[in-house]
Amino acid sequence: MIAALLAIGIGVLTAAGTWLLLRARSFDIPLGLTLLSYAVNLFIFAMGRVAVGAPPLLRPGVPPTLAHYADPLPQALVLTAIVIGFAMTALLLGLALKARFVNGSDLVDAALPGDRPEDVAPLQEERDSGERGRP
Repeated sequence: MIAALLAIGIGVLTAAGTWLLLRARSFDIPLGLTLLSYAVNLFIFAMGRVAVGAPPLLRPGVPPTLAHYADPLPQALVLTAIVIGFAMTALLLGLALKARFVNGSDLVDAALPGDRPEDVAPLQEERDSGERGRP
């Protein structure tokens, strides 16, 4: 029951993260990456055999197998990934805010006013005519 619930949770997080990544909004992409990283963290945690109530430390008189203990390696990997994911989310949100203020739009592919071909052509003609008129 716990394994099925965990698998459903991983699937929902993966689906929601993928859907958000495919949108062309600057705030949906960091949120989608965050959901995907949570799904990967849960997947790593699930691969370490979720043992409810099992201690991670060895006890005398109990055989040292994973049937009696929780594996501490996936827990350490997930904890490290959470810290790195938090820092990357903060960085991506900062970049998304900067892009929002520079572009004036939340769209990822919104171009700056000088980046359109019709805006660049008159500037190129002015530069070329100025160079021809010089002795």
